[in-house]
Amino acid sequence: MSRAREELDRLLVSVPDFPEPGILFRDLAPVFADGTAFRALVDDLAEHFAGGFDAVAGVEARGFVLAAAVAYAAGAGVLVVRKAGKLPGVVLSETYELEYGSASLELEPNRLPAGSRVLVLDDVLATGGTLGASARLISRAGYEIAGFGVVLELEDLGGRARLAGSPVYSIAAL
Repeated sequence: MSRAREELDRLLVSVPDFPEPGILFRDLAPVFADGTAFRALVDDLAEHFAGGFDAVAGVEARGFVLAAAVAYAAGAGVLVVRKAGKLPGVVLSETYELEYGSASLELEPNRLPAGSRVLVLDDVLATGGTLGASARLISRAGYEIAGFGVVLELEDLGGRARLAGSPVYSIAAL
């Protein structure tokens, strides 16, 4: 078992009935707040994808934390995939379905050279809607998807299938 997985097992908190009855929320905040655990997560993600990307995209909001740290460790740049209405100027927009409605994400184009390999990071892979929309934005901007990295994958929700064709790495799958 990896050091990152050990730290995750030690600190991950499961909160029943949040944000609504019947949902088991997996809270990664205690893992991010612990310096040793956070370093283990970042090192694990950076090492897994080492040499395979030119920039890292973080998906709002906890993906920003991971992307910045992994990009710093690798000496790479960061792209931010934001919720609609948060970026100025020209943006690409992608709407996707959630379990309870729809949402939109945006990305500023022309931040990297065409064909740049972008690693997409987020905290949790659930249904794959958010990461799938992020991938479409990144492709539309003229970049290549280098892979997807997450701390936690909720396997029962089948999100990996929506990301077919690109490498997906999760530190832990439940």
